[in-house]
Amino acid sequence: MTIQLVGLDPFRHLSTVNMLFTPYFTYGHRNSWCCKDKTNCRNHTSLPLVYCQWKKLYSENPGPGIHNCHCKFTANPVQLKDLDISLSSLILLNCCNLSQPEAEAVQLLRQYKNDYLSHNTTGCITQTEYNTLWPDLVTYVLRLDPSQNDSLIKIEHRPLDKSLCKKYFTFLLDLHQQIEEIKSTMESVHSSIQAVSSSLSGLNSSAETAFQAMDTTVQGIDLAVQGMDTRVQVMGTSIQGIETSVQQTNDLLKELLHKGLTCECGRQIIIPLCNDQRRKHRDQYQLGQNIFFLHQQFKLQSLGKREFITDVKMMDDGRLVFCRPYENRLMICNTDESETDCISLEGKPWSVTAVNNSIVAVTVKLQFRCYIEMYDINNKHILKSILIPGIFIANGIAMINNKLVVGGVGELLSVDYQTGETCTITTVGGGMYPCVLHASGDRIFFTDSLSNDRTLSWYNYIDNKIYNTELPSHSTSITSLQDGSLYVCCNDGLIHHVSKDLKHREKVRGTNKVWLKGDSFISYNTKQNKMVVLNNKNILSIFHEYQ
Repeated sequence: MTIQLVGLDPFRHLSTVNMLFTPYFTYGHRNSWCCKDKTNCRNHTSLPLVYCQWKKLYSENPGPGIHNCHCKFTANPVQLKDLDISLSSLILLNCCNLSQPEAEAVQLLRQYKNDYLSHNTTGCITQTEYNTLWPDLVTYVLRLDPSQNDSLIKIEHRPLDKSLCKKYFTFLLDLHQQIEEIKSTMESVHSSIQAVSSSLSGLNSSAETAFQAMDTTVQGIDLAVQGMDTRVQVMGTSIQGIETSVQQTNDLLKELLHKGLTCECGRQIIIPLCNDQRRKHRDQYQLGQNIFFLHQQFKLQSLGKREFITDVKMMDDGRLVFCRPYENRLMICNTDESETDCISLEGKPWSVTAVNNSIVAVTVKLQFRCYIEMYDINNKHILKSILIPGIFIANGIAMINNKLVVGGVGELLSVDYQTGETCTITTVGGGMYPCVLHASGDRIFFTDSLSNDRTLSWYNYIDNKIYNTELPSHSTSITSLQDGSLYVCCNDGLIHHVSKDLKHREKVRGTNKVWLKGDSFISYNTKQNKMVVLNNKNILSIFHEYQ
């Protein structure tokens, strides 16, 4: 979609650009009505333009003027290239007849500009953010103007031009400066070691003096001991300084070796200490508020008519991992079902959890035994298989404190996925099978898989106790949000928003029973700020969080 914007005349187009015209009232002439068109002239209290945008579009005529109203202003000959993204989006949204997809594309492009460009304090983004952001930008730009496809390809694959090379050299200079700081720190450590050596020499001399003084007088002994105490204190202080310097040096070296960010063209370059933390979110959500909006929804086309999915998780890079027990497979794909790939298993996969960016842990049933199997989804091969006696295949799996958690008969089990060692976390009593497992912080949430009980339980690592709360119906899936509160899918076809302490809950407003029909699975990823919901009809819904 191309817009030819030459200028906006506030007198001849009051009806079509009223929202852009009304900011005039806010700067020195509030409540001044137009002398030429009082019918279409309105005084709005909520205005989209700021002062600098108004000055770009309109100029005030010199002289006092006949009327102290809009007659004093003339539209500027503004060209499309003169407008920034914010002002362009305001004109598109308020002055053009856009379809709903086009309006959504304009709003999201403006949001991305604010999040990743205008308010970016580091001047860069991570590789993970780039891999997710670039496809979204391509989608929304082509939705507005399909002819820009070639330009987008050139931008993505452009070589390092002069400005990028200059920026790269700047990064190298910063890295050199960090290395010089390390050198300075090591010299300080060397100085501290020399100070310790001097202290030890002084201590030895003091000891010799003390022994000599013992042959003379008791008073001499006391003075020598006092001298020894002073030097021991100095030595202890020096040793603490060495430990602190060594620890700071080690931390700095680790960050320099492992930190990596991307430049605009998407190539990986090493740069010194840069904060890549994602945008901070509010401390606490209001229970039941509309936190997410539906971004896309489709039926998974790669599945057969009789096949169903038993679990789905979103990875930190935005990929989705599905358990397909009827096909003995794990399916990996993007949120639009593109780049679909599968890993074949010997047994039936049932529940999955992410261990890190590329490894997942899966509960698998092979004949009459249940295993936990570790898979690398990038290289598509199994890393380890751990036999866990006494667990039920549908009991779920989660990660907490770098350990796996599964449900056994009347107990929660912790599994070290590196050594295979299994131990009991706590007993839950009554011979129940903990299922619908979800871990967050120091808490493990679960329900009973053998009954339709409405109880939601959680175990707290801090006080080693189990707490319970009642839900309107049996829960089928649990996920946690940024503030520690929970979204719980229930058999009543609704999502319930439960407070962090499980004392309060509200139905999520706008819950659609169509995409929650039957037993539904819900998974929210805090790094992607996206939530995926899958119902038993294999309808996949992707939600984005409002910013």
